[in-house]
Amino acid sequence: MKFNEEKKQSIIIYMLEKIEQNDDRISKAVSEAFGVNQNTIHTYINELVDNNIIKRVKRGKYELVKKEYEYELKRSKGELETDTYAYEHCLFEFVKEFGQNVEAIWSYAFSEMINNVMDHSQAESVKIMVEQDYINTHVTILDDGIGIFMKIKEHFGFSTLDEAICELFKGKLTTDVENHSGEGIFFSSKMMDDFFIVSSGKIFTNNKYGNSRIINLAEKNIKGTGVFMSLSNFSHKNPQEVFDLYANIDGGFIKTKIPLKNIFDTSPVSRSQAKRVCNRLEKFREIVIDFDGIQWMGQGFAHQIFVIFSREHPDIQLIPINMNEDVTKMYVHVMDDITSA
Repeated sequence: MKFNEEKKQSIIIYMLEKIEQNDDRISKAVSEAFGVNQNTIHTYINELVDNNIIKRVKRGKYELVKKEYEYELKRSKGELETDTYAYEHCLFEFVKEFGQNVEAIWSYAFSEMINNVMDHSQAESVKIMVEQDYINTHVTILDDGIGIFMKIKEHFGFSTLDEAICELFKGKLTTDVENHSGEGIFFSSKMMDDFFIVSSGKIFTNNKYGNSRIINLAEKNIKGTGVFMSLSNFSHKNPQEVFDLYANIDGGFIKTKIPLKNIFDTSPVSRSQAKRVCNRLEKFREIVIDFDGIQWMGQGFAHQIFVIFSREHPDIQLIPINMNEDVTKMYVHVMDDITSA
């Protein structure tokens, strides 16, 4: 049975995803998903092997062929003076043949991360590793400078690293307001399928499903900052569409989302906790407060955000989402205070 190129490509990508997931039932899974007989599937597999896209590990078991490249840039050699040099020297060659949208995403995100190294890290050197297979491109950037989370903490006077990291969830955070908008990490993390920053024993993560969190590492004293980014080579994402999700009609960055479970280990109760959440929120016009994973909230916390902050900033819209029954009751309680006042 012959298919048009679009359907064949869909079958091949699905097959490769199954191989990447170590699925031992490739033929059956593809057959059930597309109604393809197994002889056709085996023909496609042989083509992929011949084209060096996959390799046989053993009978019925395959792996994606991965290509790896590593570069090191030195400040003392003038290699960290422009992000353009780093992008053209280390990454452009590997993404230029993909869709224009994919190349544009890599150009934006890679350049933003290299700019952070150039302008903020005080690093002497940066290692850039590119790993690529037929489906995905992965980029890792490691510098030997001041850790990003510690620099944010010290610059803004936050009491903990977690408070500093949580500011990254909001966006518009920079230690150099004269030269940077503070949007680079925020938007890069939204464009990528997977995005990690590792520094000072902490990991800030975001993925294509909108899941963001903070992870604690056992090793706390690793120097510098590591950034990991991954994107499908066939992604349909468009950079402008990502910007538009958080912008108004004039293109200004006005929206943000705060996942409370990434900030608090237990349910938030106090006004001081709420004040930390509200820090810098006056820079936005629409704020989504995500209560997913939060079992309840204290009256002081709710009152500070939804009454005090709202009263002080009537032009800012607060949008609570994913509230369970207990959280909703407290929200309704404090909102009733406004209407009865």
